[in-house]
Amino acid sequence: MIAIVDGGSTKCDWVVLDQTGKVFLKTETKGFNPNIINPELIVPEIENNPNLLSVKNSMQKVFFYGSGCGTAENAAVVEKELKKALPGAEIIIKEDMTAAAYAAYNGKPAIVCILGTGSNSCYFDGTTVHRELPSLGFLIGDEGSGSAIGKQLLRRFFMKKLPADLHELFVEKYQLTIEEALKNMYHNPRANAYLANFNKFVVENKSHPYFQNMVFDEMKNYLDYQVLPYPEALHAEINFIGSIAFYYEDILRAAAAELNLTVGTVVQKPIESLVDYHLKYLIHQHH
Repeated sequence: MIAIVDGGSTKCDWVVLDQTGKVFLKTETKGFNPNIINPELIVPEIENNPNLLSVKNSMQKVFFYGSGCGTAENAAVVEKELKKALPGAEIIIKEDMTAAAYAAYNGKPAIVCILGTGSNSCYFDGTTVHRELPSLGFLIGDEGSGSAIGKQLLRRFFMKKLPADLHELFVEKYQLTIEEALKNMYHNPRANAYLANFNKFVVENKSHPYFQNMVFDEMKNYLDYQVLPYPEALHAEINFIGSIAFYYEDILRAAAAELNLTVGTVVQKPIESLVDYHLKYLIHQHH
C-alpha cells in the first residue's frame, strides 16, 4: 500500500493505493501543520481513524505534503511521528507547495500559485520546484489570499467605504463590533483564518461591481508581487490551486489578462490530480 497525503493546516486528505495503483481508500484526518498543532497529536489522530488503522501495517510508502513542512526541522518532526504510527513505511515529506506543483502539472513547465487562506508561488519545471520568493505571512504578505480579501473588507466596512447596500447587508449578517474585530485580529493565534472567513460574504455578493473591483485589485496585487518577479511569467502558463482561486476564477483571469499573463488550470482541491501525478511520474507500478 502507498499513501498520498495532501496536508493542509485544517485537514489532511489521504488516498491509499493498492499494489496495482488502484485507489483502495480515501479518508481525512485533522491537519498536521507543526506550527499550529502539537505533533504528539499525530499518532493518536491516525490510530483513531479506522480506515488508516486497517492498513497501517501494510503501508510501504507515504508521500506526505504538508503545510508548515518547508523547513527541515518541521519536516523531521512530522516524519518522526508518522514513522511511529506507520512503522513499516518509508516516509517522504515535502511542503504543500510541492503538492500544488505536482497537482497543477500538465506536462510542461509552469508557474504554480496557491491562493487559499494564505498565498504563495513557485516555478515548476516538471521535476524541481523553484521558489524565488519568500512567504511573508498575512501581516505583510499573502496578497490575493482569503486573509487579504477579508482584511480589505473589514477595513472598508469600519472606515465607512462600503456602498450603502453592502454596508447594510454586512451589518445584518455579522453585527460585528470594532471591539470584537480587534480582539480577533490582534489577540488570536489564527487571525489569518479569522480574516479569511469573511470571504463568504464577498463570494455571496461577488457580482456587485464594488466587490468586482476590490477583488480585481487584490488579484492584480498578487500577480504583481508573486508572479511577475519570475522571468518565466510572461511566456509560461500560470496554474492555480486553492479555494480562493476557484471562487474568484473569472476575476483572476481578467486581472491576469490585463497583465498579459496566461492562466492555465484552476484546481480547487489538489488531491485527485496529485494522485495522477504520482501514478504517472513517481510510482513504478508492477502489473
